[in-house]
Amino acid sequence: MFGIYLKRELSRRKKAALVIALGLALGIALVITVNAVSAGMQQAQDKVLKSLYGLGTDMTVTKAQAAPTGNSSGRPKFDFDAKADSGKSQSSDRVMTQGGQSLKSSLVTRVAAQKGVASAVGALSLNVTKVDGSFTQGKAKSSTSGSGQQGGPGGGQNGGTGTPQVQGGGASFDVNSYSVAGVDVTHQDLGPLATSKITTGTTFTSAQSDAKVAVLATSYAKENKYTVGKTVKISGTTYKIIGIATPDSGESTTDVYLPLKPAQTLGDAKNKVTTIYVKATDSKQIDTVKAAIRKNIAGTTVTTSADLADTVSGSLSTASNLATSVGKWLSIAVLVAAFLVAALLTSSAVSRRVREFGTLKALGWPSRRVTRQVVGESMVNGLLGGALGIALGVGAAAVVTAISPKLTAQLGSTGGGGGTGGPGGGGPGRQAASAAKNTVDIALSAPVSVTTIALAAGLAIAGGLIAGAMGGWRASRMRPADALRSVA
Repeated sequence: MFGIYLKRELSRRKKAALVIALGLALGIALVITVNAVSAGMQQAQDKVLKSLYGLGTDMTVTKAQAAPTGNSSGRPKFDFDAKADSGKSQSSDRVMTQGGQSLKSSLVTRVAAQKGVASAVGALSLNVTKVDGSFTQGKAKSSTSGSGQQGGPGGGQNGGTGTPQVQGGGASFDVNSYSVAGVDVTHQDLGPLATSKITTGTTFTSAQSDAKVAVLATSYAKENKYTVGKTVKISGTTYKIIGIATPDSGESTTDVYLPLKPAQTLGDAKNKVTTIYVKATDSKQIDTVKAAIRKNIAGTTVTTSADLADTVSGSLSTASNLATSVGKWLSIAVLVAAFLVAALLTSSAVSRRVREFGTLKALGWPSRRVTRQVVGESMVNGLLGGALGIALGVGAAAVVTAISPKLTAQLGSTGGGGGTGGPGGGGPGRQAASAAKNTVDIALSAPVSVTTIALAAGLAIAGGLIAGAMGGWRASRMRPADALRSVA
């Protein structure tokens, strides 16, 4: 008879332990999966910020956007001599700073001196628009504004690096617009070239701060058939190509990189920069540093990665919101339910073991020893559930990574002085092309970090302790007389 009772009791205990372990495993697996997907979303968002904005730093400082005047179109103007011999080729370059805005170079030192700033580097973003071609007929001097031309139907500026031909009114001109970034060659770890890797040739050296040398983006060099050792001519000045740079992710938002001083000379912007790249001493203090810069340096716009992330829409943004809101609260709800079920099942199991614990107390076991017995059993159940949950969570994350669902991110407006290309993006020459390149496809991954595993293990231990504490408290209140009443 006792053997049958013992067999049934062991069966009940196994079932209860299995239910407790499975409940904890489900909650822990969900926590791991949500954390892994959230980490993947963060990585994807970082890639988007680099791809669409070229931002590879904590924050950027640009000049506050000025209100446009009614008489200024902001377009470069080109003058061509229509009296020249018919068919004679003419060419004209116009170089403009990003958005026509710039800051004094001395502000870089002031920004670097702000509390919480680890380093600050200035850069100059330029937009070069080149128009060349010829008139086939004409009697007067003709002027073009922007990228159109006199008599041309619907002439427009090409926002990328291509050279579409616009014809009309006895004139044929090619328009080519590209971007140039002036780089502080003494601090290349921060700035427009920091998010790219030199794949051919070399990068700038500190001795080349005033040299006429250039590094080209891979896509621009390939499209225009430039190689290391050749030269590129910009607004009448020849620069030797010393390297080809490939962005870490996405497509480069800058076509040509020059040392800062030659870029300032090219853009007629001596001692000027358009963007100040800022690295904070502590990533948790970015908002504080941003507030300090805005307060102490007037007339500037400070943009962080979080600000730019708010402008990214599409399925990536939607999925990120779901992962951080719905996923977070769902994980908490499942964990609370798992802990509650574990505690109730443990307490119920203790109630069915009245005879066992009453007898042990009659044999001289103190209450604390009975409590340790119950807590120890619950801890084993919790660790078992934790191990199973970690396995399930890691497996689910691996499935997400293997499937790699595609998410899209669309570029929005920062509302700051950086324009469409972003404040630090070095993309002033691609603002017109951004409409065609403002969507990025990102493959989602779900990396599981050591921190996430540690969190899962901690939750498993916490679940076991909570269940054991409730069951142990129940067991400690039992008396030897309860065992006698159970036998009767």
